[in-house]
Amino acid sequence: MNIKTKISHLGEKKDPEAMDLIMRTIKKVHSATTSETFESIEALNKQRSEIERFSKLVAPTGQLSVTEFEIDGMPCEFVTPSPHRSDKIIMYCHGGGYTCGGLGYARILAAKMALQTGIKVVSFEYRLAPEHPYPAAIEDGMKVWDYLMHKGYGARDVILSGDSAGGNLALELCLKLREQNRYIPGALVLYSPWTDMRAILPSYKTYEDKDPMLTYNYVASVRAAYAGKDADYSLPQYSPLLADLSMIPPTLIQVGSNEILRSDSEQLAKNILKAGSYAKLEVYQGGFHVFQQLPLSKAAHAMENMGDFIDFVFR
Repeated sequence: MNIKTKISHLGEKKDPEAMDLIMRTIKKVHSATTSETFESIEALNKQRSEIERFSKLVAPTGQLSVTEFEIDGMPCEFVTPSPHRSDKIIMYCHGGGYTCGGLGYARILAAKMALQTGIKVVSFEYRLAPEHPYPAAIEDGMKVWDYLMHKGYGARDVILSGDSAGGNLALELCLKLREQNRYIPGALVLYSPWTDMRAILPSYKTYEDKDPMLTYNYVASVRAAYAGKDADYSLPQYSPLLADLSMIPPTLIQVGSNEILRSDSEQLAKNILKAGSYAKLEVYQGGFHVFQQLPLSKAAHAMENMGDFIDFVFR
């Protein structure tokens, strides 16, 4: 199959003051840590509090219900649109560099996906680094997967999704399922996925002065917190881009044109193609890291395309 690549050009209509506040808050999230290790618990707590503040600024509203529950003590929640289809479910892995984020942050994209598709979304508050480094997040993700299977969903009924580090987690969960000779999800939906922890792909240099959100130092800091400063980042357990991607399900990848992680998405699409699976890559002109979270027309268009992709896969 061919990679389908789409570059979207859209203007934005927004309240300049509100967007300025949102953008400043996001930048605080991604600039809270600028060294290769977390130097203080204060810096880490600042990052986590800012990301929760951000979630309160942009979380969408609509015909949704939120049901909180736990799996072995791990906070989880269902975000359910009204009405909703019961034959499918979206399992969403939030981003945050594996070091921050919780159910409030996850609710931003969980709510958007639920409203767009009419499908219930389950998100979960996996353990965070550096207190809980690799493989804690993957272990927690597998618990959620097992929970859904015990609830009667088939693997093909699950759309596995994630943004940024959550995109890394979604890919790693697919690889873990395949390693265990288990069925994999019906589809993958990835927003600006972090696929290569080596941080050596071309976009790190090409867009280092254009990316308004991410820096190499930020990526290096959260990478060290999650995997360890001396880890071999070329191992597939950290960089799913370098794994055998055969049998990966149909995958939608959305990325902004000005991200230092752009190459992570582009190379992932190419590697999935080489492995014989289907990938659709969408590069959004002027988009930045996980722009889909914000109240932008570009984000609304990306959500519409996500819904169309799910309809296409399960038609």
